[in-house]
Amino acid sequence: MITFSQSRRHFLGRASCAAVSSIPVLNTVLNLSLAEKISAVTAPANGEYRALVCLFLSGGNDSYNMLVPREATAYSQYQTSRSNLALAPGSLIDIQPTGLPNFAVHNAMPQVATLFQNSKAAFVANVGTLIERVQNRTQVNTLQKQLPLGLYSHSDQVEQWQTSLPHQRSGIGWAGRAADILQELNSNQKVPMNISLDGGNVWQTGHDVAEYAITTDGAVALENYEFAWQSSDVAAQAFSQGVDSQLAQQYSNVLMQTFNGRKRAALDAYNAFTTATAASLPGAISFPDTYVGNRLEMIAKAIQGHGHLALGAKRQTFFVNFGGWDHHSGVLSYQNSMLPQVSQAIGAFYNQLVAMGMENNVTLFTASDFGRTLTSNGQGSDHAWGGNQLVVGGSVLGKKIYGQYPSLALNPDIGSEVNPLDLGSGRLIPTTSCDEYFAELALWLGVSPTDLPLVFPNISHFYTPGSASGPVGFMA
Repeated sequence: MITFSQSRRHFLGRASCAAVSSIPVLNTVLNLSLAEKISAVTAPANGEYRALVCLFLSGGNDSYNMLVPREATAYSQYQTSRSNLALAPGSLIDIQPTGLPNFAVHNAMPQVATLFQNSKAAFVANVGTLIERVQNRTQVNTLQKQLPLGLYSHSDQVEQWQTSLPHQRSGIGWAGRAADILQELNSNQKVPMNISLDGGNVWQTGHDVAEYAITTDGAVALENYEFAWQSSDVAAQAFSQGVDSQLAQQYSNVLMQTFNGRKRAALDAYNAFTTATAASLPGAISFPDTYVGNRLEMIAKAIQGHGHLALGAKRQTFFVNFGGWDHHSGVLSYQNSMLPQVSQAIGAFYNQLVAMGMENNVTLFTASDFGRTLTSNGQGSDHAWGGNQLVVGGSVLGKKIYGQYPSLALNPDIGSEVNPLDLGSGRLIPTTSCDEYFAELALWLGVSPTDLPLVFPNISHFYTPGSASGPVGFMA
C-alpha cells in the first residue's frame, strides 16, 4: 500500500455547487475545482496512476441473491429464510472462495464469477452504515447504540453511503474530501480529478472540488460552439465568434466576471478532455450497448487519456449511478435482466484495462443504498441494512469473501434470538462498516493514514489508522 507524506490544514467550509443547475454547460462551469488546494502532496514515484470507479446500484440491491452460501446447512437456511425468493441450484454459479466453504453468484453474472475465480474480484460481506459497532438486536431495541440517521430511508442512506457520515446530513462526499487532498497530484488542473457519468452527486463533492460531469459521448460544452470556428459553417462560426468575444471582455461586475471566468474554464476543460480521449481504445474489446456498458467504455477512454498533457492525471475517480434496484416486487425477474448488465459491463471493462495495461491501476467497486430483507413480502423484498458488495481490479486480493458473511437464520418474533444480527424479517445488522470498506479504497488511492480521519471522521471507531494491516484487507 503506497501513501504520500502531506502537510495538512483544516478543511475550508464551503457550500457545494453540485446541485445549483441541471443545465449541462452551467453544471460543468460550476463543477470545476473551486479554490486553493488544502494540502501539498508528494508526487507518486515513477508517475504511477490510480483510479477508483464507483458503480452505485441505487434503490437497494437485493445482494443476498447476488452472493449465496452453497454449503448444505447454510444453503438450506437460505432457502428457508428467502422462501419464494430463494434461487435454486440451477440458477447459481458456484465459486470457491479461499479459506471458506463454497459459495455461488447469481447465474446472470458469469463474467463476475470468472473474475472471482481468477483472483481479480472479491466480495465484501454484510457492509452497511454504522456510527459504532452494533452486536445484536437487543442493543438496537434498548437504544444502547447510536444508529445512522434515517435508517431504511433511500435519501438518507444514499447520502450516507456517499458521505460516510451516518451521524449527520452533509453535502460533502468522501471522494470529494479525498480529492481535496489528492487533486494537486494532477499536473493539469483544467479537468477535475472527480469525473461523473451521471451528473451531480454527493460522493465526488468536496470542500474545494466537485465532479466534472460528462456523458457517454464525452465532455459537454456549449451547444453549437466550435473551437476551430473559422472552419465551421456560418451559423456555428457566428455563435462561436460571439462566445469568444464575450469571454474576452473584462466586466466590472464581480459576479459577471466570475461567471465569465468559469465559462472560459469550462470550455478549456471540454477542449482538454476531448483532446485527451480522442484516441480509439486498443484490443478490439466489445462493450455491451447498455446503460452501464456505455458508461464504463467512456471511463476506459478517460483512463487511457489520463497521461495526455491535456489531462496530466495521476489520480482520478469515476461515478456511475445505475438505478432501479428498489424491488418491492418482481425481484427475481428484475435481477435476471439487470444483473447481466452489471456483469457483462464489468467483464468488458476489466478486459479493456488488461488491453491497456492498466488493470493494476484501476479498482471498481459497488455500493448501494442498503441491503434488503431476507424475507419475502410476497412479491419482492423490502428495505433493510447490511448487504454484500463487489470489488474488481488487478490490485484486489481476489477469490476471497472479506468481512463476516452472516447467518441467514431468522429470529422468531417472540422468544430468544437464534441470530443476533437479525433485527426482524431478515434485516441484518452490518458487520463491516462503510468506513472500513471505503477507507481500504481511499488508502489504496493515496490518502495517507495520517489524513484518513479527515476523509472518514468516524474511522477510529472501527480501525486504527497506521495499523500494519488494512481496514478490511482486500487491496494489495
